[in-house]
Amino acid sequence: MNLLNFVPPETSVSFAFILVFASFFTSALTAALGLGGGVAMLAIMSIGLPVASLMPVHGIVQLGSNFGRTVIQNRFVTWRLVGWFFIGSVIGIIIGTPVAVMIPEAAAKVVLALFILWSVHGRKPKPENVSSLFFVAGGTVTSIGTMIVGATGPLVAALLSARGLTRQPLIATHATCMVVQHGLKILAFGLLGFAYASWAPLLAAMIFSGVFGTWIGSRALDNVPEAKFKIAFKLVMTLLSLQIIWSALRG
Repeated sequence: MNLLNFVPPETSVSFAFILVFASFFTSALTAALGLGGGVAMLAIMSIGLPVASLMPVHGIVQLGSNFGRTVIQNRFVTWRLVGWFFIGSVIGIIIGTPVAVMIPEAAAKVVLALFILWSVHGRKPKPENVSSLFFVAGGTVTSIGTMIVGATGPLVAALLSARGLTRQPLIATHATCMVVQHGLKILAFGLLGFAYASWAPLLAAMIFSGVFGTWIGSRALDNVPEAKFKIAFKLVMTLLSLQIIWSALRG
C-alpha cells in the first residue's frame, strides 16, 4: 500500500503523520482547558502547508474536533446562545468572504489579540446585562475574523465567558459555536473553489485522532476544580494573545 495515495500533493508523508498526532494533542488541550487547540493547530499546520490550503483544511479539522466535543458534552450546551451566535455567524461569513483578501493579516491578528486581552483582563459587562444582540454581533465579528486569521476560538470563548458560564457549559457551548462557524467557513471556501477531495483520507485520520483526544481531555476536565480552571483559562488566553501578536509582528 502506497501511503502517497492517502496524502495530498501539497504536503509530505512525514508531515501528514505529524498532523495526525497534532490533531490528537490539540483536541485534548481544548477539551481540558476550553481553548488553545485551534491556535496551536493552526501554528503547526502553517509550518508545512501552503497558505492556500491552510484555512480550509484547518476549518475541517477543527469542525471534526469541536463536533466530537459537542457530542461528548452535549448536556452542557446552552443552545439559546448558540442560536443567536449562528445568526451572527451567517452575516459574518457573508461579509468576511470578500473582505478577507482586503485586510492585512498582521493588522487583523493584532486587533484580535488585543480584544482577547481586554476580554480577559478588562472590565466586562455583567452577565445579566449581556443581551442576545451581544452574541449576534459577536458571531458576526468572529466569523469575519475566522475568514482572515483562522483561529478565533479564544475570541468566541471570551464572548461566552462574558455571559458568566462556568467550565462545562462554557466549553460545551464554545465547541458548538465553533462547529457552526467552521461549518459555514468550509462552505464558503468550497464555493470559492477549494478541492477538498484530495485531502479526504488525511482529514479523516486527523478528525478520528482529534475525537479521541477530545475524549481524553474531557475526562481530565471533570477532575479540574472551578477555581483552578479559571486561572488556567485566563493564563492560556493571555499566552495565546501574546503569541498572536508576536506572530503578526514577526510576519
